[in-house]
Amino acid sequence: MKTDVKTLDAKKAGEIDLNDGVFGVEVRKDLLHRVITWQLAKRRAPSVHVKGRSDGNRTGAKFGRQKGGGRARHGDRNAPIFVGGGKAHGPVKRDYSFSLPKKVRALGLRTALSAKLAEGKLVILDNLDAKDAKTQAVGAQLEKLGISSAVVIDGETVNENFKLAASNLPLIDVLPSVGANVYDILRRDTLVLTKAAVENLEARLS
Repeated sequence: MKTDVKTLDAKKAGEIDLNDGVFGVEVRKDLLHRVITWQLAKRRAPSVHVKGRSDGNRTGAKFGRQKGGGRARHGDRNAPIFVGGGKAHGPVKRDYSFSLPKKVRALGLRTALSAKLAEGKLVILDNLDAKDAKTQAVGAQLEKLGISSAVVIDGETVNENFKLAASNLPLIDVLPSVGANVYDILRRDTLVLTKAAVENLEARLS
C-alpha cells in the first residue's frame, strides 16, 4: 500500500510503498497483550535475596557437647538465633521473566505497526535531519505535523541533533530501528518512521 512521505516541515516529499506483510497484517489484541506482558516481565527487577541457614560460610561442626553443658543443644553457628547466622524465612530471589518464541515476538511487532497504520496514526518522514539541536525548533516542526505524543524511529543510527533536541520533549521517544518494540510503539499516540526505518523494519520482519 502506498503512503505519503513528509518532511520535518510538514511538506509532501513523495510516496512510499509499504509491505503488506509487515504493515497490513490482522490486528490481534491477544498477541499484543502477550508481547507486552513478556516485555514488562523482563524489565521487573528480581526480589531481594538474603542468606538462609544453608547459605552461610561458617563451620557446620557441632560446637558444643550434646549434653552436660547446661545450655541448649545446638548444631552449628549458622542457626538464625546466632549473630552472623542465616535469616529465618527471609525473601528469596525470584526471576519474573519467561520465554516467548521469536516468531510470536516478530508477529507482535508486525501487528503493532499494522495497528498504527489502520488507526491513521502512522507518519512517514523523509529523514530527521535537524539543522540545530534546538528543542523549540523541533517542537514547532512536530506541532506542524500534528504530533504531540509519539515514538520516533530512525534507521541504524539516529540524527544526533534531532535526538538531543527531542530529549527535552516529555512525550517524544526517539529510537533506532533496532530498538523498535511493541510496548514503546503502543504507549504513544503516534508512530513516526523515517524511510530508513521502514527499510530496516521490512528487511527485519519480512
